[in-house]
Amino acid sequence: METDFLVIGSGIAGLTYALKTANHFKDKKVVLITKTQADETNTKYAQGGIAGVWDEENDSFEKHIEDTLIAGDGLCNKNIVEIVVKEGPERIREIIEYGARFDKDASGEYSLGKEGGHSENRILHHKDVTGKEMERALLEELQQHKNIELVNHCYVVDLITQHHLGYLVTKSTQDITCFGVYVLNLRTNKIEKILSPVTLLATGGCGQAYRTTTNPRIATGDGVSMVYRAKGKIENMEFIQFHPTALFEPGVSPSFLITEAVRGDGGILRTKEGEAFMERYDPRKDLAPRDIVARAIDSEMKKAGTEHVYLDCRHMDNEKFIHHFPNIYEKCLSIGIDVMTQMIPVAPAAHYSCGGIKTDEWARTSIRNLYACGECASTGLHGANRLASNSLLEAMVFAHRAFLDIVAKAEETADPFSLSFNGEGPLKEKVPDWNARGTSDPKEMILITQSQKELQQIMSDYVGIVRNDVRLQRASKRLDLLHEETEMLYQATKVSPQLCELRNLITVGYLIVKGAQFRKESRGLHFNTDHPEKSGLLQNIIL
Repeated sequence: METDFLVIGSGIAGLTYALKTANHFKDKKVVLITKTQADETNTKYAQGGIAGVWDEENDSFEKHIEDTLIAGDGLCNKNIVEIVVKEGPERIREIIEYGARFDKDASGEYSLGKEGGHSENRILHHKDVTGKEMERALLEELQQHKNIELVNHCYVVDLITQHHLGYLVTKSTQDITCFGVYVLNLRTNKIEKILSPVTLLATGGCGQAYRTTTNPRIATGDGVSMVYRAKGKIENMEFIQFHPTALFEPGVSPSFLITEAVRGDGGILRTKEGEAFMERYDPRKDLAPRDIVARAIDSEMKKAGTEHVYLDCRHMDNEKFIHHFPNIYEKCLSIGIDVMTQMIPVAPAAHYSCGGIKTDEWARTSIRNLYACGECASTGLHGANRLASNSLLEAMVFAHRAFLDIVAKAEETADPFSLSFNGEGPLKEKVPDWNARGTSDPKEMILITQSQKELQQIMSDYVGIVRNDVRLQRASKRLDLLHEETEMLYQATKVSPQLCELRNLITVGYLIVKGAQFRKESRGLHFNTDHPEKSGLLQNIIL
């Protein structure tokens, strides 16, 4: 297949970019690939909302910028923070025009919530399923564009670069260029190539690298891993955000998220004895940034020898809680917990990757013709810790900026959509078909499933909320062995989504561990007991 624009991932980042591109270039074709159904994304599971300066009487860009910088613990790119905060409200207005329905109060004004780290009420939300509502609006708008082809059940295996044309590509190669992707068509079980002069990665996060995560099963770090294999730049992968309050259900994966907005509305964290403990850790108590709250819960669990703490909502208004958090209320009831009379058992779970594919202010990666936005990208907004509800905002802002960059290039280049390599004729004749010679069907799926369990165990036990040098060294050695075993399996057997995801998760684990080993300090989401203080050196770890 050939297309003018290729989009990988159907969350808010991919959909926003695809819609804008298709609307502007009406005579061009946009292909959007997703490995399951179009609505099965990290976006769908975003509960709390989207942050934006809406109430200009009480809020300001300066306040939102300052809150973001404080949460990022010194590593945010201030220029990027200003771009996202100032351009964000316009992007929110656009999705409202697409039909997204954010909650309003009795007077008809938007009901603005408050979450940890925010100094003012600025979170727009749709009950406790904001991401799902935004996804719905975008997918409905997508159906109005005939030049967008949505391809479900198609798994991207690798980016196509000069490497596949027989050229030596290394980290120091200056002009690495993306020409498209190899994909595994899950309907035919064959690997095909899709060529495109412009590719955007919006592949989401990597929460499945951990045993307990709020991320869906598709969150396997595919985009980050593909870019790393293609010798692109990856940044700050050690900063994995653990959401403090996932519903504690032993053996259930993914974990059900209890949104931070519950604490914003007055929920209080307590020990099993009923003692409120957050005031011992931070003056902001239950509304401290997520890294502080997650470490506090982890500390309380270790001191008491328990697997969870409690979130107390019993004092909150019953009717208001059910209206604002209907899904949380029903989920708790389904496992025998009435939140109005019982406390909710909660524990931290891997939630969001603040690092990822290094991009600039136009969402451009270090690989030519390749853009990235959403959770898979490291834009500089989040620094060492993401401020709550900034992620959906970031995705829309950088999807728009990637689109603007494409428009600018199209205006300044005579034929920006030609598919050729160095002007040497049609590219489709040069890119080889996938070579599966010498491989066979996998004989035992347990070789894959067991390795994934081992990976998740390693990452959870050694590279979790609190780390130290010995744990990181152990994790590194065990990941090396898993990598060696999996590469042998990859060379000998036919490609499957399960094998590709395992391979990608091992790569992500390696990048998280390496980043953590290089960072000889504790900052934001990275806390190392052997280096408990911040160093005076502010740096991004690029791999």
